[in-house]
Amino acid sequence: MAGDQLPELLTIGRIGVDIYGQELGQGLEDQQTFAKAVGGSATNVAVAAARLGHRAAVLTKVGDDSLGIYAIRDCEALGVDTRWISRMPGGRTAVVLTGLDNPGDPELVFYRDGSTPDLQLTSDDLSDDVARGVDVLWYTGSALSREPSTSTVLHALQVRERRDHVIYDLDYRPSFWNTRDDATSAIGAAIDFATVTIGNREECSVALGMPIDSKPDDFAAGFLDRGVKVAIVKQGADGVLVVTADERVVVPGIPVDVVCGLGAGDAFGGSFVHGILRGWSPADAVTYANAAGAIVASRLLCSHAMPTDAEVRELLAAAGRKVPA
Repeated sequence: MAGDQLPELLTIGRIGVDIYGQELGQGLEDQQTFAKAVGGSATNVAVAAARLGHRAAVLTKVGDDSLGIYAIRDCEALGVDTRWISRMPGGRTAVVLTGLDNPGDPELVFYRDGSTPDLQLTSDDLSDDVARGVDVLWYTGSALSREPSTSTVLHALQVRERRDHVIYDLDYRPSFWNTRDDATSAIGAAIDFATVTIGNREECSVALGMPIDSKPDDFAAGFLDRGVKVAIVKQGADGVLVVTADERVVVPGIPVDVVCGLGAGDAFGGSFVHGILRGWSPADAVTYANAAGAIVASRLLCSHAMPTDAEVRELLAAAGRKVPA
C-alpha cells in the first residue's frame, strides 16, 4: 500500500506462522504433512478486512529470522499494509502447530513466550496521529499479557480517547498468562477504552471477573455499564448476542460442515469491521460476520481461508438470511 494514506483498520496484537497438519482427523502425534500460513488473531482480522476490500494494517513485530520474512511477505500477498510490522533484532517469530483430531476445537501448540517479538511493541512503533486517525482501532486481550506491549497498547487507547470505533477482541489464551486473576486484572482494566467488545463466554467471564456460567445478558450488561456501546457475546450453537443501549438481538449461526474451527472468530472480526465501515447496524454487521466465520470453519488454514464479499453474500442468500445492502 503506497503513500501516506492511513489504513481504515489498524489491529494491534499477535502475528506468527501457523503450521497446519493436513491429515483430517489426526492429532499432531500422527500428522506427517504440514502447510504454513501467516497467522495470529490481530493479523488474521486485518487479512479478513483486506480480503473484503479495506485498507487494513497490523501493528506487530516479527523476528529477524526467515519466518519473520515469510510472515511479512505473506501479509503483503494477502493485501495487508505492512508499514507497522517491524523486525526485532535477535527475535524469533512465533510459531503455532495445529492438529486436526477435533475439527471444532483443534489442538494448538504455541511456541512463544514473554520475549516473543509481538509482545515487544513500544511507543516508538506507533505515532499518536495514527492511533487517532484510523477509522477503526482494534486491540486484543493477548496483547496485554506482557510488557512493553501492555503499556504501548494502553497509550494508544488513551490517545484515541474512546472515539468511534475502538473494538476490543477479548482474546483470552490461558497459556499467555501466569494466572487467570492476572488476565482478569489486565484484560478487565482495558474495557474502559472500548466502544465495542467481542468475546465468547469464557472471555467475557475473564474480562469482567464474573462466573463463567453467568447469563450472556449479564455479561453484556457488565460491558455496557463500563461505557461500551456495543457488547457482542458469542454463545456457540446458541448464536451471537448483540446488545446496545437500544437493542437486544440474538443472531443465529449458519450450520456448516466444520473442517477446522480456527480462524472463524478472526473472519468474524474482520467482517464485522467491514459492516461497521459500511455503516450497517451492529446486528446486520454480526449477521454478515457470522456467515464469514462459517465459511472459514468449512476450510483449512486461517488467513488464506478468509472469504470475499461475494462468497459471504452467497452463503447468506443460500441460508435465507438477510443480506445487508
